[in-house]
Amino acid sequence: MSKIKVWLTAFRLRTLPLAFSSILMGSFLAVEQGSFKWEIFSLAILTTLFLQILSNLANDYGDTVNGADHDGRQGPQRMVQSGAISLKQMKMAIFIFIALSLVSGIALIYLAFGSFLTLKFVLFLLLGIGAIVAALRYTMGRNPYGYKGLGDLYVLLFFGLAGVSGAYLLYGGEWTYLILLPSLSIGYISAGVLNVNNMRDIISDKEAGKETLVVKLGLEKAKVYHFSLIILAILSLVVYVVVSEGQWSRLVFLAILPILFKHLNAIAKANDSKDFDPQLKKLALSNLILVVLYGAGLLIGHYA
Repeated sequence: MSKIKVWLTAFRLRTLPLAFSSILMGSFLAVEQGSFKWEIFSLAILTTLFLQILSNLANDYGDTVNGADHDGRQGPQRMVQSGAISLKQMKMAIFIFIALSLVSGIALIYLAFGSFLTLKFVLFLLLGIGAIVAALRYTMGRNPYGYKGLGDLYVLLFFGLAGVSGAYLLYGGEWTYLILLPSLSIGYISAGVLNVNNMRDIISDKEAGKETLVVKLGLEKAKVYHFSLIILAILSLVVYVVVSEGQWSRLVFLAILPILFKHLNAIAKANDSKDFDPQLKKLALSNLILVVLYGAGLLIGHYA
C-alpha cells in the first residue's frame, strides 16, 4: 500500500458524509431564514473536514495505545496498529490537524461575527476548542470517555446539537428552540452510526476493556436502542416541519424511509462483524441523503 493510500485510509473518508450532514442541515435552516452565505458555508465545511479527520486520527492512535485495536479485532485494519503508520508519525499528523482546525475555525468565526472582541466570537471559539478536546479525549489519554460508554453522548452533542445549531447561528440566524429538533434528528442518526460501529466491534472491545454503550447493553438491547435512535430522528424532523408551520414540501425527506427500513432490517438480522460493517457506510450516507432531500423540499416549496 502506497504512503498516500495509507494516510487516506487513516483519514477514514467514508465518515465524512456524517460530518458534512450537520453543516448542510444548519445551512438549509439558514436558507429558510434568509441568512445563508456561501463564504460561511465554504469555511464551515473546511473546518468540519479538518475536525473529522482529526477525530479519526486520534481514534486510530488512542485505540492502538489502549489496546482496542489488536490482532484479533474485526473490521477495517487500523494504520497504527498494523504498523503502516508509527505512533510518532500519527502524533505529528494529529498536531497538524489541530492547527488546521484552529486556523480554519478562527477564520470562520471571525468571518461570521466580524470581530475578535464579541461575546459570540469567544463562545464559538470555546465551542471549537471543546470540539477539538472532545475529539482527542474520545480514545486518547488516561481516562478516554469512549471507553466508558459516553461516546454516543459526544456524538449527539457535537454532530447534532452543536453541529447543526452552531452552523445555523454562524449565518446570523435568529435563535429559536425549534432548531433543536432538526439538530437532534441529525444527532440521533449520527449516534446510530457510532452504535453500528460499536455493535461490529463488541467482541474486540470487550477483550480490550473498552466499555462502549453496546458492551454495557449487550447486542440485543443495543439493536433496540438503534431502532429507537432512527425512529426518534425521523419523528424529530417531522415534528419540526409541522410545528414550524413550514411548507409541506419539506416532508419530501420521508422518501428516505424505504432505505432506513432496509437498514433496520439488516441490523435486526446481523450477528457478526461482517454483517454490521456495510451498514456503517450505508447509514452515514442515508443521513446525508436525508439532509439533501430536506433541502430539495425547500427548493420545491420555493419554486412551486
